[in-house]
Amino acid sequence: MSRTRIGIVGAGFMGAVHAAAWATCPDARLTAVVAGSGGPPARLAREYGMQACADLDDLLGRVDLVDVCVPTDLHHEITVRAARAGCAVVCEKPLARTPDEAADVIAVCRDAGVPLLPAHVVRFFPEYAAAKAAVDAGAIGAPAVVRLTRATFPPAKPADDWYFDETRSGGLHVDLMIHDLDYARWVAGEVVSVHARSVRAVRPDVRADHVLAILRHESGAISHVEGSWAHPPPTFRTRAEISGTGGVLDIDSDRTAPVRPALRAGVRAGEMPLPSSPLAETPYAVQLRHFLDVVRGAAVPVVTAEDALAAVRIATAVGRSIATGRPVDVEVAA
Repeated sequence: MSRTRIGIVGAGFMGAVHAAAWATCPDARLTAVVAGSGGPPARLAREYGMQACADLDDLLGRVDLVDVCVPTDLHHEITVRAARAGCAVVCEKPLARTPDEAADVIAVCRDAGVPLLPAHVVRFFPEYAAAKAAVDAGAIGAPAVVRLTRATFPPAKPADDWYFDETRSGGLHVDLMIHDLDYARWVAGEVVSVHARSVRAVRPDVRADHVLAILRHESGAISHVEGSWAHPPPTFRTRAEISGTGGVLDIDSDRTAPVRPALRAGVRAGEMPLPSSPLAETPYAVQLRHFLDVVRGAAVPVVTAEDALAAVRIATAVGRSIATGRPVDVEVAA
């Protein structure tokens, strides 16, 4: 079977993370890269032997699969153009900035007959995957209370960077918390309502850098999801506790150190937090190899585009609850 030609859109931090992961996949060939701003990303191209493309159209004519690693507000446009060019799409989380945009990219990819695979990498971290498998096997009975924490330092970016512009990134609850909002739903089922609060603790130019959300699941379970950019570098702390009718599962990075901050070479400490695993193969590589198997029809996706849409809907409800100070119902699928 021929190697799948990979094109990366976005030559920044996550583009480099994904390129390193793709480079470990023997059935993938890193072929082309274009910067999110449209300029030729020479450094990443040289490092992996890719063609540095001047624009997206040039890249689309060279590849079979497009890996979208651009700012969140560009996910919809890039994914739609890639799908209409007949390319499979891997899209960094969140799938899109809004539920309407996420639903639209799903529809476009479906109509084009191309796979759409959202990169919710926490599902591929071994400790989180093992906890989910234990829940599915009935090890703790029915989940009743889920507590999830993802606490790190704020990206060392200027105030006008897209990360801190909620119209572009969605803010902390969309960019960082979406990992655990997705995981809570994966473990405890559909979320029907949320009640959230936020505080601004570290950067006065950021609307919120610490958020706590309480999710009410259709099953009756309750999830407490905490996300924070209020810690000093190099902190990256994660916790997960799943209490059921027959027992408790617990993950704590303070005890087992399964998640550590990792910075790519050349990035000054504190610029961008990135969770990584101490295993020989990173979860990013596991995720992308799995996605390639899905594209080739050899696997059923661990995370679907519909899962990613549900996560965007939950995150959007968190934002509305923060703004209103009241519980908010989560939009349901039509």
